[in-house]
Amino acid sequence: MQVLRRVCSLCVLSVPLMFSFAAPTSADPPEGYVFQSYDQGLANARQSNKPVFLYFGREGCGYCDFTNKNAFSDTQVRENYRNHYELVYVDAESGKRLTLPSGERITEMDLGARFRAFVTPVFVFLSPHGEPLLKRIGVQRAEELLQYDRFIREGHHRTRSLDQFLRDDG
Repeated sequence: MQVLRRVCSLCVLSVPLMFSFAAPTSADPPEGYVFQSYDQGLANARQSNKPVFLYFGREGCGYCDFTNKNAFSDTQVRENYRNHYELVYVDAESGKRLTLPSGERITEMDLGARFRAFVTPVFVFLSPHGEPLLKRIGVQRAEELLQYDRFIREGHHRTRSLDQFLRDDG
């Protein structure tokens, strides 16, 4: 019995210690960008006629943090995305409420499920009216984000797949 108490006390002491060494991550969008809520971004896209760049992240997502630090920190990516898109960030696990263009009220988590953002990060390019144009999942490099920008901005998504574009022009 005494051995069992010692083992249990060691477990109680070691669990907080294990978590104190974990690297902090967050659900924050990348620095240097002005992201909007989903409903505001769609409203602004209809007015500006710009496509929407929708970023699904979540708290504790190391892949989101890695992409933020290594791809979104690129000067050309920052310039292109800030100039060409209405930027929207959604926490795929959040209970924060939003209103769809139809008037339906859902949570950010519900929106993530509708876009099948079950792992993060997920990046979706939408038309100014909210139709999906391109979806990419997982860690992205700056070069890839720049290719997606060209694919959408230059209208290649209307005539061929991303794979065809990358093979022919990428």
